[in-house]
Amino acid sequence: MSGTLQRGLAVQIAEVLRERLLGGHLRPGTRINEVVLARELGTSRGPLREAVRQLVSEGLLVHNPNRGATVFAAGPDDVRALFELRTALETASARLAAERRDDKDVAALRSACARARKTIQGGRRFVHRLDLDFHRTLTDTARSPRVAEQLWRVQQQIILLRSPLEVPAAHTADSLDDHEEITAAVADGDGDRATALMRLHLGRVLAHMTASLTAG
Repeated sequence: MSGTLQRGLAVQIAEVLRERLLGGHLRPGTRINEVVLARELGTSRGPLREAVRQLVSEGLLVHNPNRGATVFAAGPDDVRALFELRTALETASARLAAERRDDKDVAALRSACARARKTIQGGRRFVHRLDLDFHRTLTDTARSPRVAEQLWRVQQQIILLRSPLEVPAAHTADSLDDHEEITAAVADGDGDRATALMRLHLGRVLAHMTASLTAG
């Protein structure tokens, strides 16, 4: 297999594994069995190993000497530390979005909110892709690539930790309300309000996660 073909295959495998990780199908702390995965995905171990290295670099997997890779795991204290970082980055992103948004940005944010609302009304409680969709759209609106790069890493790690947890319908409804209020603040160009709403939103998610992890 040529190097270019192997890299292309590795990217595809990484996306498959990422979806499983963020969707809660590979739980935190799970050991990645390369032999089983390669057989399941119908691939050789070379591209799989490259995909695993990519996800290790993103913080979704952790390399353990002599044990291979395991799924990123964190306890309540580590989760709080992740949220400290995410809050610092995403409140800044919300303010920048309010300052830099244009009509297309606002339409994209409202569309992300509408997709999530429609899906949740159809009976789904928490859909990681829809949550990431909103937050990434907000980050895109901020137009700060360095902030976006750091945010993407911590957002993915939090989604990975959150996906296996039971998320009550009331919590999801509150999150959707938060997203819509943040969107309204951004549309109005109100950076102070967008920042405050984002802080409250992330505080709500943190409280739910730490309670769930402690109870578990």
